Amino acid sequence: MELLYTIKVKDLRFFSYHGFYPEEQILGHEYRVSIEVGIPLLESLGDDLANTLNYEDLYGIAQVEMAVPQKLLETVAKNILIKTRLKGEHASHIMVSICKINPPFGGDLAKSEIILNWKSND
Repeated sequence: MELLYTIKVKDLRFFSYHGFYPEEQILGHEYRVSIEVGIPLLESLGDDLANTLNYEDLYGIAQVEMAVPQKLLETVAKNILIKTRLKGEHASHIMVSICKINPPFGGDLAKSEIILNWKSND
């Protein structure tokens, strides 16, 4: 039986300039990003950070990608997921969620969210 553990960073706050409409890329919005990574538990894990995925690395990936304006949050989520897979090469699954606070489409909606999931075929 394989044991898995999950590393998660949740509700990372960013002010970024993503959006399909030009005014969104000028005015910007507040976003929340969460990343979850499932990793097999190694018997040799010990107490060594090199044997796991550092959550500071996950924050750094999100920070870099949120700073690059894109028209679609799906593109940003995909870029975060790809870079996370490179860092967590033994990951069994990855989930990236990006939530836009107060999207500008005139409704009484507090937020919109995109969630991207990947699961290993192993």
